[in-house]
Order: sequence, then C-alpha cells, then structure tokens
Amino acid sequence: MRIVKEHDERKNEIINTASRIFAQKGYDKSSVNDILTAIGIAKGTFYHYFKSKEEVLDAVIDKATDLIFERATVVVENPELSAEDKLLGVFMAMRIENQMEEGFLEEMHRSENALMHQKSLVSVISVLTPILTQVVKEGTEKGVFRCEYPEQYMQIFLASATTLLDDGIFEAPPEKQAGLWEALIVLLEKMLGVAPGRFLSRVSE
Repeated sequence: MRIVKEHDERKNEIINTASRIFAQKGYDKSSVNDILTAIGIAKGTFYHYFKSKEEVLDAVIDKATDLIFERATVVVENPELSAEDKLLGVFMAMRIENQMEEGFLEEMHRSENALMHQKSLVSVISVLTPILTQVVKEGTEKGVFRCEYPEQYMQIFLASATTLLDDGIFEAPPEKQAGLWEALIVLLEKMLGVAPGRFLSRVSE
C-alpha cells in the first residue's frame, strides 16, 4: 500500500507543479524540463508517469473537471433541492476559480493556449451533460419540465454557454455579455418547456 501511495503522491506532485507552471508561463511556453527542474526529478521519473507534456495537460484538466464533477454531484444528490435549483446549482458548480492554481484559468483562456482551452471545454461538456440530463429527466418525470430531448438539449446549451460566454473565444463588452447570458437563459426555459421568466427571475436575484 505504501508503494501505491508514494506513486500517487509523486504523480500528483507532477500534476500540481505542471498546473502552476502552465499558469505562470502558458502551456506552449512551458517545457517538460521546467517541470523537472521545479520538482527536482530526473527525466526518467517524469516519463514513468506521463508520456508527454500534453498528457500532463490532460491530467491537469482532469483535475479541474473532477472538482466540477464533485461539486455538481453534491448538488444533484441533495434531496431538499427542487429540479430548478439543482439545474442552476450544477451551472454554478463550474465556478472553481478559487480552487485552482492562481492564474491557471486566466492563462487557459489566452489565444496562444488554444489546445489547453479546447481540451477543457470538451472535458467540462462531457462530464456535465449526463449530470444535467439526469436532473432534466427527473424534473420531467415530476412534471416540472417538458423536455423531449434532455441529453441533446443539455449538450447544446452547455456547448453554447461555455463558448459564447468565453472571453477567450468571443470578446464582447459587459453589456453584450449580459444580453447574451439573458438570451441563453430564455433559450433554456424554452428547451425545458417552462413558463417564461421562471429561470431568468432566479438568476437575476
């Protein structure tokens, strides 16, 4: 058991160090040697855990996505929350700025870090789609929602929100961002077959 623990500790050390370096220098400007130097390990040790810098990037993104998944799971498993509150709670679970390496999310949104950005968006959409689908299906069974395509609609909504509201993809002044967010919420209401303003009034509070 101790060998497994040491293996996991070393792997996590590499992931955490890579996350910090990517935040400081950007993914493209970072190298495997930067990670080796920061930790003080040999190249062979690094390649024992990861095949490449991109594989470490995948692990860093997985760490962020796992955090979102854990936060979202807590929300959907809360029996005291309504279907609407669960849905909005899952969206709020995506806000992990204070729990990631300082500067990592900002760096990820830079145009020169397109690969890191793209991978993160795909990962978040893949993880949250089934969670949101479950919430919508449960809400539909209870008569709260009327949604014929829960999985497809949630995937479409996530893909739209995570790209259109992303400054690293679409730069827009605050007032346009606000208008776009409002339009997305109205679209969500239509997707779920709820009364106009049902979600908009909640997010505006």
